[in-house]
Amino acid sequence: MNKKLICILTCAAIAIVAFVFGTYRNGETRTISVNGECITTAPKDRTAITLRVKVLDTSAAESMRRASGTASAITDYLKTLDVKMQTTDFESYERTEWNHALEKSVTLGTETTIAIEVSSDKIETIEQVLAQFAGVDNVYTENLRMFTSDETLKPIVQECLGTATQNARERADALASGDGRRAGRLLSISHGANVTNQYLPTANFMRASAKVAEMAGSSYDAGGIVAKDTDVRVSVSAIFQIR
Repeated sequence: MNKKLICILTCAAIAIVAFVFGTYRNGETRTISVNGECITTAPKDRTAITLRVKVLDTSAAESMRRASGTASAITDYLKTLDVKMQTTDFESYERTEWNHALEKSVTLGTETTIAIEVSSDKIETIEQVLAQFAGVDNVYTENLRMFTSDETLKPIVQECLGTATQNARERADALASGDGRRAGRLLSISHGANVTNQYLPTANFMRASAKVAEMAGSSYDAGGIVAKDTDVRVSVSAIFQIR
């Protein structure tokens, strides 16, 4: 092949490679990946309690009838109060127990359980519910707790998301400044939220009517109960363009 032609082809190939490389280098988008976070709290604005009905009877039909009747009486009363309620458990099963004398498991009957969760924005209302059903046969109160409602939590988390994103940009700026640059356009972002509601669990709280009378005659004051605010932590992972 003609040496001149070879030179032309070779030089053209080199020029094309140089052009492609230069375009890639000049058009390259430099990015930086950082995490941002926001830590805050939300006030607890609701108090809740679970009323659990338990009825054991040798007849399965009678067990369910009695439990349903008691649960209906509870819900009828709750409808007269400013509360939210929902049935969280409804089951009926054969209950057995180990008999040491006979050295075998014996059937005690059918136990029907119905659990109703009740919540209010006033702790006094929950106390009223507790006092109403304290000492009532087959009714147990459990899981007394204070928590932050979704309505209160939602705007706090949304505001925290903005704070976390700004925190990510500030971190990106700080890192890029070492190279004399700044964080530019936000290219992508993902987020996560962790909410820690602190519960105050109890077992059969105010179960006996004598306990209610004792508290009524004491200096007990519901307003003295202070619950730790709900911890809210929002984190984001962001990618910024460097300029």
